[in-house]
Amino acid sequence: MLDVKATLAEAEEKMEEAVMFLEESLAHIRAGKANVKILDGIRVDSYGTMVPLSGVASVTTPDARTIAIKPWDKSMFKAIEKAIIDSEVGITPDNNGEIIRLNIPPLTEERRRQLTKQCSGEVEKAKVSVRNARRDTNDRLKKGIKDGLSEDLEKDAENDLQKMHDKYIKKLDELMAAKEKEIMTV
Repeated sequence: MLDVKATLAEAEEKMEEAVMFLEESLAHIRAGKANVKILDGIRVDSYGTMVPLSGVASVTTPDARTIAIKPWDKSMFKAIEKAIIDSEVGITPDNNGEIIRLNIPPLTEERRRQLTKQCSGEVEKAKVSVRNARRDTNDRLKKGIKDGLSEDLEKDAENDLQKMHDKYIKKLDELMAAKEKEIMTV
């Protein structure tokens, strides 16, 4: 017979993963102020091996508009600059021989709208994941009736699942609202 609690716990785990994935995706979207997360995807060629930027340099934000990258090895300057230029960050590095600086330009209104649309797309993907988790779990519960699960238990589980779904959709909307506010704040 179907274990209702385990089935609901599994659905909640999938929904939680969708929220975590969205948080990670939104963190990589530039919002007009310096954030070291926008450099997370950059890999640098270090002695023939591709390593994350944070593996060859310290990355800090001395102020709201600047990211400072201080390589641990002076020979890495060119490789780091090349990796940043080749990446999708879209910012030209400024090298003074000691530190590589990335000056984050203020966003234009049009660019803010584009970023908001991009965020909306990410949120919609996460919502689809949450809905899919709900649908799959509902299907399993309906099949459970055939395997001897009582209809009352199935209906209660369905209601719990819907409440869980609503909670996670609300979380996703809150994340979107916070990111939109961050992007639109000048």
